[in-house]
Amino acid sequence: MYRNLDELFYRLSKSKFRSSFHLNHKMKEYVKTKGLDEIERHAYEFIDKRLKPSLIPNDGRQTPMKQTHPVFISQHATATCCRKCLYRWHGIDINKTLNKDEVDYIVRVIMKWIKSEL
Repeated sequence: MYRNLDELFYRLSKSKFRSSFHLNHKMKEYVKTKGLDEIERHAYEFIDKRLKPSLIPNDGRQTPMKQTHPVFISQHATATCCRKCLYRWHGIDINKTLNKDEVDYIVRVIMKWIKSEL
């Protein structure tokens, strides 16, 4: 996990794939309407359900790529979309249940990206 998120975001900006994701106008309005606290609650719910377990049968396919929810788009932009990406980009082990610190870190990364898009 990165102690300095600026370093992570610099690396992400150099990835053609990761830097291709952006919130569209509708998603930005959704975030503004719901508020950042509600979006953060959604992020925790999605991470708890889709990334926290040690065994994810559909790993690599559990996070939609289409413009469905700002958190999902953020996950792809920040490489927090699946356990393989979490390992490659963030050094978080694939074969264990995520602990509270790891979940908090992932949500912090997601929310930093969303805020930067607003």
